[in-house]
Amino acid sequence: MVVRLRLSRFGCRNKPFYRVMAADSRSPRDGKHLEVLGYYNPLPGQDDGKRMGLNFDRMKYWLSVGAQPSEPVQRLLFRAGLLPPPPMLAMGQKGGPRDTRPVDPMTGRVSTPE
Repeated sequence: MVVRLRLSRFGCRNKPFYRVMAADSRSPRDGKHLEVLGYYNPLPGQDDGKRMGLNFDRMKYWLSVGAQPSEPVQRLLFRAGLLPPPPMLAMGQKGGPRDTRPVDPMTGRVSTPE
């Protein structure tokens, strides 16, 4: 059984709200899950509510036992500071010419040789 950290969609049409879940990779997106790890709101209201809330202890636990984050969750964890940047950020512009200079995995910036 492969455990994935992924988003489960809630909310109504045109107003998405997501929960970050630890789930079996074979279960459907909004189906059975093992644990709720937080939430992500891509459209905070006019009251400037929080965009995301994560349980960092449980997130670290699931990553330590081998859970694999999906690409959107990987980007969220990078913003929160739990993971290094995903490869697309380190590669540069999507579809553009590839940069062959070495990239620092923690910051995603080009490292200068000294």
